[in-house]
Amino acid sequence: MGLILDSSVLVARERQGKNARQALESVVQDIGDAEVAISVITLIELAHGAARANTPERKSKRETFIQELVTAVPVHPVTTSIALRAGFLDGQNRARGNQVPLPDLLIAVTALELGYDVGTANLRDFERVAGLRIVRM
Repeated sequence: MGLILDSSVLVARERQGKNARQALESVVQDIGDAEVAISVITLIELAHGAARANTPERKSKRETFIQELVTAVPVHPVTTSIALRAGFLDGQNRARGNQVPLPDLLIAVTALELGYDVGTANLRDFERVAGLRIVRM
């Protein structure tokens, strides 16, 4: 079993003053023994947050967090299979009047493709993806 982390989990732990190693250790304590990974989309979201930091110190701390994270966990790309599955799911959802933000949809589909759960604090968006197992964090 594995777990794809949404940025909400990592941002919350970073805001608690944890470095990437400590953040990942706390995730493992919460979920037990499972492979932890991220989607490249989560990496984009974290980089966006670093760029928007309101002080040079906070920006540097966030950039260090990201560098530590990418050396500690696998980063899964958006593959052709993930892109097609996300497109089909998005089309089906929108036909029913249900819209999932594209970044969250891509993270969710990455988890589905790998047979993993998603670890998130953002239940609202991820609950709208059929078949996705969610771990509230």
